[in-house]
Amino acid sequence: MRPLLSLTSLLVLAACAVGPDYVEPLPPSSAQGDFVSLGDAVTTDAPRGDWWRLYDDPVLDGFVTQALEENTDIRVALANVARARAGLRRAGSDAGPELEAGLGGNYGRSIAPDGGLTSEDWQFQASAGVSYEIDLFGRVSRGVEAARGDLAAAEADAQAVRILVAAETTRAYADFVAAREQLAVAERIVALLDESLSLTQRRREVGLATRFDTARLATLRDQRSAEVPLFAARRDAALFSLAALTGNTPAGFPASAIPRHESLALDTTVPVGDGAALLARRPDVRAAERRLAAATARVGVVTADLFPRISLGASAASVGGDLGDVLTGGPIGWLLGGLLDWAINPGRAEAEIAIANAEADGLLAEFDGAVLRALQETDTALSAYGHSLERQAALGSALEEARAALRIAQVRQREGDIGLLELLDAQRTFADTEADYSGARADVASAQIDLFLALGGGWGDRPA
Repeated sequence: MRPLLSLTSLLVLAACAVGPDYVEPLPPSSAQGDFVSLGDAVTTDAPRGDWWRLYDDPVLDGFVTQALEENTDIRVALANVARARAGLRRAGSDAGPELEAGLGGNYGRSIAPDGGLTSEDWQFQASAGVSYEIDLFGRVSRGVEAARGDLAAAEADAQAVRILVAAETTRAYADFVAAREQLAVAERIVALLDESLSLTQRRREVGLATRFDTARLATLRDQRSAEVPLFAARRDAALFSLAALTGNTPAGFPASAIPRHESLALDTTVPVGDGAALLARRPDVRAAERRLAAATARVGVVTADLFPRISLGASAASVGGDLGDVLTGGPIGWLLGGLLDWAINPGRAEAEIAIANAEADGLLAEFDGAVLRALQETDTALSAYGHSLERQAALGSALEEARAALRIAQVRQREGDIGLLELLDAQRTFADTEADYSGARADVASAQIDLFLALGGGWGDRPA
């Protein structure tokens, strides 16, 4: 017994995990500083996890909370996390002893060696054993390491889904209220043109306008009327998308649940942080890094197959002609020993190692791509947000000028200083500018959500 224990201690002390030890890759130094596209509308303060609360809209807050609890994509992601966690438990179980037990019986005839008397009787067997693989070359420990990487990657994927669901819920809400605002603008323009058309028709009846004048105005009115169903369809599509994101059916999610009628807008600058914080926060970068770690550990798993597996075990068995005797302490035999199992096929093992190394190389490239993509998406979103604000400001100024020009044109046309054509041109300019400004407000809200999504904000240190 003592030599066996000494051998076990020696093997444990000599154990070493084969294969490469994982070293976390570092992003380029140029990715650590401030973003290229910073502007006056953003700051380098750390971004908020609950960024949608910057809009100060309790209804939106409620929808995001509901989506995070009920969304089906999140449920799928959490199921994947549970599966990865079970895989880690399975890998960890290989590091412990394996127990086995058996109970059997048979009925047969026995013949004496001299060919004399024979007998027929039952014979029962009961056995129990335990075996333990000495992880001399790290096959088990590398497997556990790989399973830990898989679990961390699944958790990062779940975090990414939560961030995406929060962003898409906010986007659907923003699209709905923007379409509602644009629909109201379109209906207001149509009402204005109806009023002008009615006035022109009365002027025509007394000879102050022509058929050409009414036709031109009616054409403009009909063009603007054609935009009304387009905005109504966009409003409905956004509402139905919001319903699905929050785990509802369209029938159970009425438009009256959203009292807001104007586009989302921020009254504060957007905190964006810097490149180093972004890469630490983005779940897709974290998932790519953890998959690389798991693949590196699997190189060690397949490398260990080049070496023998050594197991220690013990077993005990009892045999008797009566089941009761076997189960209540009949004659017991026992065994202690070790097993060296070595399946020698170097060509196959080397091919498996080459496959595992190639997979790790591919995942290293995916990690590098995830880093570059995170920076590209963020700077693109920052640029788009800054320019959308510039466009909104320019259109806001143009709208004020167009409104003032229309008032002047209406007065001068009533006084006979200008003709109907000049008034029509002023109305067309105002209608186009108001519609463009309403669309610009919607574009700003969409650009803000794109920026928040690129920043990867939310649940930075929270497990899935």
